[in-house]
Amino acid sequence: MIADLALYLGGVLLVAGAAFSLLAAIGVVRLPDLYTRLHAASKAGAVGGGLVLLAVALVSQDAAVSIRAVIGVLFLIMTTPVSAHLLARAAYIAGYPFWSNTVQNDLEVEPNKIPPHQ
Repeated sequence: MIADLALYLGGVLLVAGAAFSLLAAIGVVRLPDLYTRLHAASKAGAVGGGLVLLAVALVSQDAAVSIRAVIGVLFLIMTTPVSAHLLARAAYIAGYPFWSNTVQNDLEVEPNKIPPHQ
């Protein structure tokens, strides 16, 4: 009974993870510039991969595999935002242009204006 419930819940998590991964892939293909593509890949991709790993941990019913899958989820949660930030920052410093309809650039500073400290 519990094993059947774990299989069904694992299947739901696997389908949800695949859906988020599909959304990330569509976002990478369809969005207009590097910065928005990075956002789609880092957010939806991390959630999709995390859900798939949680499904593996749930369905495997093996402690060693489950621990590795949970460590993989923690690794995704810790490294994906940092890597996306570093890639976006490097692209900004290299002068990669924004999309033409971008409204606000928070990193641009006027020459005579000192940014406020927070």
